Amino acid sequence: MAEPDDTAGFAPHPLRRALLGELHARPFLPVETPRTFLHYGFTTDEEAAAADRAWFAEFCRAHGSAGPNAETRHHVLAFGGGALRWESHAEFTTYTWDGRAPSPVGAPFAHRREGSPFGRDFRAPGPLIVATRLDLVDADGGCSFDELFDAASLVASEIIGGGLIAATDFRSDGDGLTRILVVNRGETPQNAGAACQRLLEVETYRMLALLGLPEAQCQAPLIRRIETGLSEITAEMRTSAGLDANEALLQRLTQLAAELEAGAAASAYRFGASRAYDEIVSQRLAALGERALAGRSTWANFLARRLRPAMRTCETTVERQGNLSRKLARAATLLRTRVDVELESQNRNLLEAMNRRARLQLRLQQTVEGLSVAAISYYVVGLVGHLFEGAEKAGVPLSPGLAKAVSVPVVVLVIWYLVRRIRAHHSDTE
Repeated sequence: MAEPDDTAGFAPHPLRRALLGELHARPFLPVETPRTFLHYGFTTDEEAAAADRAWFAEFCRAHGSAGPNAETRHHVLAFGGGALRWESHAEFTTYTWDGRAPSPVGAPFAHRREGSPFGRDFRAPGPLIVATRLDLVDADGGCSFDELFDAASLVASEIIGGGLIAATDFRSDGDGLTRILVVNRGETPQNAGAACQRLLEVETYRMLALLGLPEAQCQAPLIRRIETGLSEITAEMRTSAGLDANEALLQRLTQLAAELEAGAAASAYRFGASRAYDEIVSQRLAALGERALAGRSTWANFLARRLRPAMRTCETTVERQGNLSRKLARAATLLRTRVDVELESQNRNLLEAMNRRARLQLRLQQTVEGLSVAAISYYVVGLVGHLFEGAEKAGVPLSPGLAKAVSVPVVVLVIWYLVRRIRAHHSDTE
């Protein structure tokens, strides 16, 4: 009787299946000794990765197997007496094929691998970044590391508790492949497969981590130019005076800040990815559990001498970008403060000048109002005089001169009152 499903009736999270499968996405496959691995890595963007997924799915169907679906990022296909492993990552795609070494075995790397999928029909998904051949051989083969590798950069060490020896010189051979030799001293197929996969990952992530170095070298001249420009501006700030001079310095400083932020934004992903890849290399080497061979450098020591300086260059570039950005921000804040002070001083002077003009206008207005009252009163008194002259001629016993004299204060008061009312009305409407 089947056990009841305790999750029945629960709506699963859309990412639950992918998260459950992530821990098992790239399992270590057991391999028998002797074995040859061909490993290729290609940089791919989103469009190229989608096209490669479609091609590989069709490739799998052509060889009688189901291909990866839209969510799968790892797939293994039986091919040519071995296994073809396809892996899709954020910015690169890898193909790894392993097959039995030709018989008789002979010296490592002596035979070209026939029957691999990397022939004319293979479609490269993007620019090649990693190309590696790994030969897994028995310990009784009698091979000499000095005959197979460049002694100047040869590294060799015991791994997996001494059950395997891994050697390489990190150089490309005549076929453009970096060669890795793994000598099996009797290790199990499971451990041998896991070690070979980790060694291939070390080579892959080593190359990807180094992609940050050219970006750091490209950013270095820009950072130096901005640092020089900032030094010149801060020196000029000590003697600059006036709004125009400070605004010109602020404009130059803003331009430098914009250039720095554009460069930092363009390189942020590359430096972050290089840092992550470098950490993966360290983790893979730690998992191998290296032990030094007499007179040989270990993988970790060699990469510490060669890879670590490159990573430190990237880290230093990021630190310089951050420090320079903060210095630019402080200098810009100082300049903006000086510009604001200059603007406030100019505004204060402008307001004082406006107040002086307003007082002058008020005095002029009051003078004009007084003159207006006198002029209007003069004309009104004249009209009143004409009225009284006409009344005298009509027989009214009234002296026109006396009547005009008496009307003067009355007319002036009335005109003054009316002018005040009009001015008060205009003030209320404003």
